[in-house]
Amino acid sequence: MGGARALRKEGPYITDIPPGLPARVPAEQRGPGLGRDAVKLLVSQGSERISLHAFRELPRLLRPGDVLVVNTSATLAAAVDGRLGGEDLVVHFSTRGDDDRWAVELRAPAGGGTTGPRAGGPAGAAVELPDGSRLVMEEPLAAGADRLWWARPRGPEGPGRPARADVPGLLRAYGRPIRYAYTERDQPLSAYQTVFAVPGAGGAGSAEMPSAARPFTAELVARLVSRGVLFAPLTLHTGVASQEAHEPPYPERYEVPATTARLVNTVRAARQVGAARSGPAAGSGRVPGGRVIAVGTTAVRALESAAGPDGLVRPAGGWTDLVVTPERGVRVVDGLLTGLHEPEASHLLMLEAVAGRTAVRRGYAEAVARLCLWHEFGDVHLLLRDESGDLLRCCRNVR
Repeated sequence: MGGARALRKEGPYITDIPPGLPARVPAEQRGPGLGRDAVKLLVSQGSERISLHAFRELPRLLRPGDVLVVNTSATLAAAVDGRLGGEDLVVHFSTRGDDDRWAVELRAPAGGGTTGPRAGGPAGAAVELPDGSRLVMEEPLAAGADRLWWARPRGPEGPGRPARADVPGLLRAYGRPIRYAYTERDQPLSAYQTVFAVPGAGGAGSAEMPSAARPFTAELVARLVSRGVLFAPLTLHTGVASQEAHEPPYPERYEVPATTARLVNTVRAARQVGAARSGPAAGSGRVPGGRVIAVGTTAVRALESAAGPDGLVRPAGGWTDLVVTPERGVRVVDGLLTGLHEPEASHLLMLEAVAGRTAVRRGYAEAVARLCLWHEFGDVHLLLRDESGDLLRCCRNVR
């Protein structure tokens, strides 16, 4: 399907990703001398202004005092070969439960290192793993859904062997990054780590890369800091996305530390006070002061999970089942830096909640027209809220 036909007249997005626009390899592998930051940056400021830049221009596009909220979850080598009876399959380890069970997705090998969908289960089935341990399937993660199942890892059978399997050790020894069919070839785990990734306690991490942060490099971070841009870390360990079904996200583990809560609250309060004192900055119609910009949908989900109805962020952690939609809205996020999503992805509702339906629709039309690349190795989209109505709200909050 060509670019012109990809736009859906009756809807806000696209019906399909045009051929040639899925990113097949990381940016640094597309030509000599390229780095991770050699991607395009589409910027939507409200619903009217759209511009295209090189990602390296990000420092000049942000303001001193802006806060980038980043996810520090490291990516796991979460795909492991297994065998169920006489069937070869691939296990995607998604999420570790509180009872040491794992939510897993069973996939069918599709050749060339990729996989296709496969029903989970059945209950009681034992998947044999490369280290001699087993994965006993118990029940679907959610009623009526058959993709993700809770499974209990069991250690190798035999006298003197531990009853409990060492899943983090299994992933380190035999795992590889989860890969989808639109990519050209397998990549090392390092290609799926962001500059912000910190190894989690007990081997915790994300089944899939928090990919919005992938274009950041140490040099770019230094330039942002020199510009006066602040960074606020949090953690959300992502599970395995539904590549075919586009289901809403399942509960995921997260943590918003006290330092991040304080920084976000301080920046938001200063912005409200500045708006009340000085009005629109330099006659621009924008609210003076720093904005809270989430790097990735995972950062939005974690931060908004820690935000109360009063708009204050409090230290929080555990499991979040929050799904951010236009109806729910956002309480603290002023902008979102994210990749380009599949046409039916539930994350598009989050983008609407941040920037509005019109901004998302126009942004995706521009992405197709400007040949932006999709998926985890692709280009990125910065969506900023329309500030024209923020000034009055800020003034009311201060009174």
